Amino acid sequence: MLFLKSTSVTKAPGIYEVDIAAKPPGKTFGVYLATDPDNPPATVLAALAAAGFQNTHSSGYTHKDRGKVLDLHFQKDGTDLFKGWKPEEAEANMAAINKIFADIGVTITPRVMSLAEAYA
Repeated sequence: MLFLKSTSVTKAPGIYEVDIAAKPPGKTFGVYLATDPDNPPATVLAALAAAGFQNTHSSGYTHKDRGKVLDLHFQKDGTDLFKGWKPEEAEANMAAINKIFADIGVTITPRVMSLAEAYA
């Protein structure tokens, strides 16, 4: 679940928060979205699917300010050990992620999770 201060502010239509993160050692990134279930970001979801990202988790909840939130997690398997991304896959996949979010005016900052966060 992504930390949201409020559901009254969105980064783009239907998107409250975006996190592009990888579990250590940081070679394969996932896309984590906090979305408005009543106004889903259909173009972003379609673009992620077209880029080969699969929805691996979906969980809804009501925020403390009473807004509805749907957390979505997307992953894309690579061809390296344990389905990780090889360097050329990482470059192509990150370019696709950047384009998907740049097209809706969202700047992303990929990060590597801490061990505690990754395996909580």
